[in-house]
Amino acid sequence: MTYTVNGNTFEDEPNPGQCLRTFLRSLGMHGVKKGCDAGDCGACTVWLDGHPVHSCITPAFRAEGRAVTTIEGLGSPANLHPMQRQFRDAPGFQCGFCTAGMIMTSVALTDAQKQDLARALKGNLCRCTGYRAIEDAVRGVVGIEVALSGRAVGTSVGAPAGTEVVTGRAEFTMDTAIEGMLHLKVLRSPHAHARIVSIDTTAALAVAGVHRVYTWEDVPRKRFTTAIHTDHLVDPSDTYILDNVVRFVGQRVVAVVADTVGAAEAGCRAVIVEYEVLPAVFDPEAAMADGAPQLHGSHDPFVRDPEHNILLEIHGHVGAVEAGFAEADVIHEGTYSSPRVQHAHLETHGSIAWLEDGRLHVRTSSQSPSIAKGKLGYLFDLRPDQLRVFCRRVGGAFGGKQEVITEDLAALAALDTGRPVCFEFTREEEFTTASPRHPMSMTVKLGARADGTLTAIQVRNVSNTGAYGNHGGETLFAGGAAVAIYRCPNKKFDGYSVYTNTVPSGALRGYGMTQPAFAMESAMHELAVALDMDPLELRRRNIVRPGDALVAFDDGPDDVMFREEGLGRCIDLVDDALRRNTAEPPPGDGWLIGIGTASSLHETAPPTDHLSEAWLTLGDDGIYELAVGTVEFGEGTPTAHVQIAADQLGTTPSRVRLVQSDTDRTGFDTGAFASAGLFVAGNAVLRAADALRDRILFVAAAHMGVDIASCAIDDTGVSCGGRQLSLSELIDVAHRRGIRLTEARKAFGSPRSVVFNSHGFRIAVHRMTGEIRILYSVHAADAGVLINPAQVRGQIEGGVAQGIGFALTENFHVDTNGVMVNPNLRNYRIPTYADIPRTEVLMVDSADSVGPMHSKGIAECCVNPVAPALANALENATGIRYRALPLTPERIYRRLIANAPVPTRADPSGEGDGRRER
Repeated sequence: MTYTVNGNTFEDEPNPGQCLRTFLRSLGMHGVKKGCDAGDCGACTVWLDGHPVHSCITPAFRAEGRAVTTIEGLGSPANLHPMQRQFRDAPGFQCGFCTAGMIMTSVALTDAQKQDLARALKGNLCRCTGYRAIEDAVRGVVGIEVALSGRAVGTSVGAPAGTEVVTGRAEFTMDTAIEGMLHLKVLRSPHAHARIVSIDTTAALAVAGVHRVYTWEDVPRKRFTTAIHTDHLVDPSDTYILDNVVRFVGQRVVAVVADTVGAAEAGCRAVIVEYEVLPAVFDPEAAMADGAPQLHGSHDPFVRDPEHNILLEIHGHVGAVEAGFAEADVIHEGTYSSPRVQHAHLETHGSIAWLEDGRLHVRTSSQSPSIAKGKLGYLFDLRPDQLRVFCRRVGGAFGGKQEVITEDLAALAALDTGRPVCFEFTREEEFTTASPRHPMSMTVKLGARADGTLTAIQVRNVSNTGAYGNHGGETLFAGGAAVAIYRCPNKKFDGYSVYTNTVPSGALRGYGMTQPAFAMESAMHELAVALDMDPLELRRRNIVRPGDALVAFDDGPDDVMFREEGLGRCIDLVDDALRRNTAEPPPGDGWLIGIGTASSLHETAPPTDHLSEAWLTLGDDGIYELAVGTVEFGEGTPTAHVQIAADQLGTTPSRVRLVQSDTDRTGFDTGAFASAGLFVAGNAVLRAADALRDRILFVAAAHMGVDIASCAIDDTGVSCGGRQLSLSELIDVAHRRGIRLTEARKAFGSPRSVVFNSHGFRIAVHRMTGEIRILYSVHAADAGVLINPAQVRGQIEGGVAQGIGFALTENFHVDTNGVMVNPNLRNYRIPTYADIPRTEVLMVDSADSVGPMHSKGIAECCVNPVAPALANALENATGIRYRALPLTPERIYRRLIANAPVPTRADPSGEGDGRRER
């Protein structure tokens, strides 16, 4: 069969039933991405005879004799198509995984379609950007700037890999072809709790193309935790690579390695497993009850209370809450629930492992190759010099790739077979077996005097960690920030992380604080209603200030450097914005108007050890090489790192070459999560850049025979007392003196500082359908000095978009047997372009005390106040409090009908009761 792809002719025969996406990738067109294989996300969009199609649901044979165009054929780095240039210069991407498909759709739009992008882009999903940047790209709005020498910080420079992203040349994890590569697939448990009696692999091994079948008896019997932290002891080692007991539907039972994905899947279907089904428990309160089925036996040293399935419980307090409630004029108490939600990053988890020169190499989609390397070394008894783990560009993460869940099996098979092995999740596996956000049920009790002064705060948090404890303890500790945000002499926090027979929970943007923020901020709104006080005024009177006690979980010292007062200014900015906004309700009758706000606090690094090392070298070509282990998955920290280095070295970002996320070529880095990619790794880069600048000035001063204080570095070289030494001359001098122009520095995640942010919504709710329409969205953040303003805005917009999805549309449906029933993007419903409003982003003018260049990481915390602000706006509109997420139309409708008659419509003018939150 003859195919014309990007103007080139191929004679090839696709496999029976093969889709166009996999066929094009087999021809080397790696710009065609896999996000769903169901026609839901658009990441695989290509043209057939000039018309965009989703290649994952287009049979390959239909392209015979037709012109196929992929992103690689649209333009090249040296000759960009105008739309590629617009996406680069907006910039219209963050991780970039969806970008090729988004561009291929956008180029084909007519002028009329561009006037209705909500409809025109409905087939293309983006999880990162919040869509405003994509709209700007389509309309040709330029957002990136050119930095002056030594003045990169504060400038919206573009990402170093921007041109490669928009042309499809940027390599993601699976964008490679290795000769002789095998494929691994997994047979997963159909039961929520069972003991494996026997496994018969005979038929599987007889399947054509199958090479190996692994059961729990064929793998190292070592306990570990899949969670990624520098100190692995903060997470329980309660997991095996493969186990003879399964504790959730979807747990790995058998791994099959074969020549093709199809053969490996056939091998999985041929395995015969006999199970002894055990009692299961899915609700954490039921799991803590006497007599509940036990997931982990009493012999397990990592479980606090195995009889009651309690992995960990924590208790912290200041003052005495009983006395505080006795002083209160008004007491509010309510229970709030936040459900399991998925990251839905468009690149699924995947790893490729192979042996080369006697060493194991693992190419993976991870947020921390350094920690993954340590875990693999432990599991397979490999010395550090026997193992390399690295990342290319990662297609989104949001905490979901702060786990080791594909690397271990790929490494096992590569070590055993001696051949390259690929293990890539399907979208269904991503939903059913990757680690979603912890479901939490939180009871909040607040006491206040009549003037709004808080007298007591008490929170009980029950967190569902699922079948295994990865991140169970750390997210529970993080949730204590919910009681830290408000000043109060009496606070108490009780938390329980509980095992259940459900998919293990993990890290997700906000990391244990999103759920408690929903509870605390909803409760504060309800308390304000009970006090007949404006909720913003109630917050203003009680915001935590420097010097206030937060909450103590132990007697150890606190490393949080809390010196700034940003929360009050965030609240004021949101208040002012809502007062001046005049967004009109939708046309027609039946709309109720409401305003809601919420705030949050976030520490700028995890409370456990976080370490990063940066190496900086002035190369012989006059280019600075920056090597840092932080991974790029859309958070933008590598761009900020380049800016910091350029600023300190008196040059421009274009003269800094970045090497990243490779344990052979970079120093140790705990990982890009919890905003530490900027806060910790950024400090390491700053220190390395300062040290290299000082070394360069020392060499120049010594050569010129002048005092070092008279020397200054710039883009061309070093000026010393009016005389100029070019970089090439400086390099030559250093060579002759045997001086290496290179420096390395480390930074740790302590001391830490605090980020504040507030969000406000004006919404319309239809009294007959329960539909919510967002009329206005505003977010204020205290992020210190902005390294890259465009990136900061983009991260906030993306976080707000995710928060809206978590609050309104995303629902992880699990049936009574513990099975997720909607494991695909179409039915899980992450937001589309049409679902997300433009958010006005406002920044507090501040400077952090301990962050690099006085900056703070903002990507993590911006999601936290979104859901409670929406819930508060919904109560303001309807007079009804909804304490469980998501706020779907059917849930809203049922309560509206049950509470009829419906309250009168709030005043849309922004005056009187319509302005004030009720």
